[in-house]
Amino acid sequence: MISKLQPAKGILLFFLSLLFTATLAQAVDKDISQPVPTLSPNLQQAIASVHVVQLLSRSHYRKIPLDQSNMEKVFDRYLDRLDPNRSFFLQSDIQEFEPYRKKLGDSLKSGDLNPAFSIFNRYRERAEERARFMLAQLDSGIKDLNLKKNEVLIIERKEEPWLLNKKAQQDLWSKQFKDSVLSQKLNNKTDEEIISQLRRRNSNLLRRLHQSKSEDAFQTYINAFAGIYDPHTQYFSPQTAENFDINMSLSLEGIGAVLSAEDEYTKVVSVVAGGPAEKAGQLKPGDKIVSVGQGKKGELEDVVGMRLDDVVKLIRGAKHTLVRLEIIPGSSKDSSTRVYEIVRDRVKLEEQDASSKIIEVPMNGKTGRIGVIELPTFYIDFKAAQSGDPDYKSTTRDVRRLLDKLKKEKVDGLVIDLRGNGGGSLQEANELTGLFIDKGPTVVVRNNRGRSERQEDPDSDQLYDGPMVVMIDRLSASASEIFAGAMQDYGRALIVGSQSYGKGTVQSIQPLNHGQLKLTLAKFYRVSGQSTQNRGVIPDIIFPSLYDGRDIGEDTLPDALPWDNIAPASFRPYADFSPYLPGLQKKHEYRTHKNADFVYLHEMKDYFEHYENQTKVSLNQERRQLELQTMRSQRLAIENRLRKSRGQALLNNLDELEEINNQELEQKKKDKEPDAFLQEAGVILTDMVKATNNKQLFTRRSD
Repeated sequence: MISKLQPAKGILLFFLSLLFTATLAQAVDKDISQPVPTLSPNLQQAIASVHVVQLLSRSHYRKIPLDQSNMEKVFDRYLDRLDPNRSFFLQSDIQEFEPYRKKLGDSLKSGDLNPAFSIFNRYRERAEERARFMLAQLDSGIKDLNLKKNEVLIIERKEEPWLLNKKAQQDLWSKQFKDSVLSQKLNNKTDEEIISQLRRRNSNLLRRLHQSKSEDAFQTYINAFAGIYDPHTQYFSPQTAENFDINMSLSLEGIGAVLSAEDEYTKVVSVVAGGPAEKAGQLKPGDKIVSVGQGKKGELEDVVGMRLDDVVKLIRGAKHTLVRLEIIPGSSKDSSTRVYEIVRDRVKLEEQDASSKIIEVPMNGKTGRIGVIELPTFYIDFKAAQSGDPDYKSTTRDVRRLLDKLKKEKVDGLVIDLRGNGGGSLQEANELTGLFIDKGPTVVVRNNRGRSERQEDPDSDQLYDGPMVVMIDRLSASASEIFAGAMQDYGRALIVGSQSYGKGTVQSIQPLNHGQLKLTLAKFYRVSGQSTQNRGVIPDIIFPSLYDGRDIGEDTLPDALPWDNIAPASFRPYADFSPYLPGLQKKHEYRTHKNADFVYLHEMKDYFEHYENQTKVSLNQERRQLELQTMRSQRLAIENRLRKSRGQALLNNLDELEEINNQELEQKKKDKEPDAFLQEAGVILTDMVKATNNKQLFTRRSD
């Protein structure tokens, strides 16, 4: 099921490509010894560019004048998309492009794509020079490479000046070459293995450059323009649009992961609930895939520099077959790799269904029984519903059934777990809210003309009126934020966890003469008048999060629409928890101050922030090895402190961590054991019941 509400970052196609069985044409293997051919625009692209300009100017939620300052922003965004780490373009290239900066507005309006293609072709020329430089270095061998000098490589170059000249360019490339070799050495590769892998990697880069099409240049350029409106507005080329349409058939097969291209790497953005990758429990957002192997013994094929759709073809395959992914963990800057095994399978939609369980927590000197409903996504079978099928599946129907079951079990309270829930159907967010209130608005949608429309609770039944907690995290987005925001505004539930994603916009696909355009048409507002956009939902009780300070969330995206508010809707709250929050917060902090799982999370958060914020790495092998050993020993100490607190066997080294963690994760799933944060949410709920004595949860406050 595809949702307009999910926090896409221009990567939906590749999520679908992994999941679905759409056929991708085999790329023709070009003679990479020849120079990379020049690309030129065509008439269809020129017409499409004019249509995109007109459609965005007329229909986008954000009204942007096509003035000089915005056109200069397009120019800068385009360069950033092509060379985000400033490793290719020379200062002289930028000076040569400078006249285009002032022409882009008129060029866009008239459909003149020559400036954009001129820049794109120069980028390919520089990228080709770099790949051939690296291959020449490999031809000279790496035996005499000096890895004893106290050199450093700046790895985060987004704020660095453009390369001054050819000498500065080759100095940088030489350091990047040393870094590549050193990273492989630290992974215990022999010189022969290093040369072989890096030769394949740079040959792949050349091959990708030869396989570039004019559509690649056009799509990159048009998306640089579309991106100044907001990060969810995106142009789809005809092939992308065709695959999107094919993928709507929901023939799900693969590993279930959201991928994007970032520089030369294929990056994991998220894993799909219920999919093989999520079940394996290893692949994480931020991981970079460096090679792919088929089966237990198939050779790991290097995919750095490979086109994203070609990487997808290697990862995708028949169900029940095994694929091996060699990855650089996103949580680490040590360049060491891990190899994960994932069995491909059909992504079963029913495994994304709502589910329930009962956990036991201390309550007034006794054992309280708390019902938990886990909700991975907001889903509905639109086709079955529209055809009149009385048994069509939906989130609200399933939660209604689970609530009836939990009420019969006489639970003392309810936790709705929305962690990792990226959204889904707006209709379901509205109807689910209605299960917990008797009447009133649930969300306000404001369109691109400034008109607001309220969504209302569709019935007057309040299926559950007992005490509630809603859990969210940084990956809870869109429909999750609508529901959590409504529960907070109505005083129907305490919200616990971490700040949510902050995607409060609605997109629609519009056809063009050449491809499609996804553009933002509307914005969500809570009944209190606050937007969910950019800021998300702020919990009443905040838990530590590994996502804090990392590049996850709407507020980390360039040109995201801002947070704002409108006049509140007319609604009657049930409770005001604000007088009780200081006491609840104090008890929570007292409990978790020495709670091993919370201490572990705080330590891991500090660990990641320290190492992920590094902008330089040493090119001295001895020093780099020492830094790596220090990192790994710190991580091992953190892991062993947690294991000691649990009475588990201590690890001798980090290599044991993945396998042991996965075994323990599988056992927890079988035992349906709640994690420490869900358990704490249950205890907070019992604190709330005791503090409020339940009275305010059953009676509406008067206006």
